[in-house]
Amino acid sequence: MQGALSLETVEARPVFEGERLLGLDAERKSRATQIIEDFMIAANGVTARFLAERQVPSLRRVVRTPKRWDRIVVLAAGQGAVLPAVADPVALDAFLVSRRMAAPERFPDLSLAVIKLLGAGEYVAERPGAPAPGHFGLAVKDYTHSTAPNRRYPDLVTQRLLKAALAAAPSPYTYDALEQLATHLTRQEDAANKVERQVAKSAAAMLLESRIGEVFASRVTGASAKGTWARLLTVPVEGRVVRGSEGLDVGDEVRVRLASVDVDRGFIDLVAEPEA
Repeated sequence: MQGALSLETVEARPVFEGERLLGLDAERKSRATQIIEDFMIAANGVTARFLAERQVPSLRRVVRTPKRWDRIVVLAAGQGAVLPAVADPVALDAFLVSRRMAAPERFPDLSLAVIKLLGAGEYVAERPGAPAPGHFGLAVKDYTHSTAPNRRYPDLVTQRLLKAALAAAPSPYTYDALEQLATHLTRQEDAANKVERQVAKSAAAMLLESRIGEVFASRVTGASAKGTWARLLTVPVEGRVVRGSEGLDVGDEVRVRLASVDVDRGFIDLVAEPEA
């Protein structure tokens, strides 16, 4: 790899017995899945460069330089590390690797905080020869989605572009068409992710329904004008801090009390506890 960020997230999958929710199963990456991901990343990079060399407009997957790099620097400083003032994925990865070795049990929560600060990925259309925004998380300039045309439409678009280029045939899409597709596909991805989060939050709310009033250790995963969110450290669940969030920012650790849940709406309300 060329400096791809060593991040580790925990995917919480609801486990049911009939219609009864038994718990949330935390799924972690294995060495096998990591190897598969590495091959997929390599294939996507080669595909992007091949289309660029053939002077074919393409659909790129980008993660822009994080606007909240300053907060990542503060987060690292709280862990005893110094990051440069200018966003640097290689330096960030070195910090992440060191924290994974020092505290592997807490690393997924740190990873989630960094992911939230990096910002979401998006699709953009690229003209041949034009400067590419690149993928900050992978530390590469040329990147696309091409390896899953059976389940992801952007990959199907790229495969069509690739097939035409290999056959020396005209591109099936104009640049303007790709630009419209990029905007549409980014919006659709955001909408799909929202539905997935809703289902996961409803399952989490159902699981925590009997634990209202308990206090949990948590890490802040989101902080903006829209609200503050925190992820419990002992249960892979994220909720909104509805009271006591003043001064909290992404990466902060805080004790929270479970105030209420709404299973239908997937709401999990937390209250920040004052420091002892």
